[in-house]
Amino acid sequence: MPIYARKPKSNFTPAPQGLHAAVCCDVWEPWTEERKAEWGGGIVDKTRLVWLIEEINPQSSKPYEASQIYTLSLHPKAKLRAHLESWRGRKFTDEELEQFDLERLIGANGQIQIIHNIGDTGDVYANVTAVVPAAKNAAKLRVPDGYVRRKDRVGRDEPAVSATDEEEVPF
Repeated sequence: MPIYARKPKSNFTPAPQGLHAAVCCDVWEPWTEERKAEWGGGIVDKTRLVWLIEEINPQSSKPYEASQIYTLSLHPKAKLRAHLESWRGRKFTDEELEQFDLERLIGANGQIQIIHNIGDTGDVYANVTAVVPAAKNAAKLRVPDGYVRRKDRVGRDEPAVSATDEEEVPF
């Protein structure tokens, strides 16, 4: 009699494609990964930025979530730097390039461009391909009170950081 192993069925629905108003709701703590040989090898630090868009997922009745993994670098060719500079609408100063606290992004509004990609297994992934400032006169989105950051899901007592109402883009 055959014994079948199957891929588990998922009811995950990725965020829809397009340009969406969004609020940054999480910045994951860094982790290390081995860099690809064609990129010179070695170890690199990575992080993930997470946004909530205003569109509600009908399956969960919560805002859709979209995220992007970045190398934790402000090198001129780094995707993180490009996205942050386009989001804030200006280049980093030399002083800011010395050290920039990504926690300042929590609560920051903007617009994210989501494109769907299909993985090797046929799963659909929502990738954030661009981040730009919030539309002029757009209603400010807030991180819902019930949202729990990833770092707080693992039993840590650190409070969440959020932008103040007076700040348009707090970085």
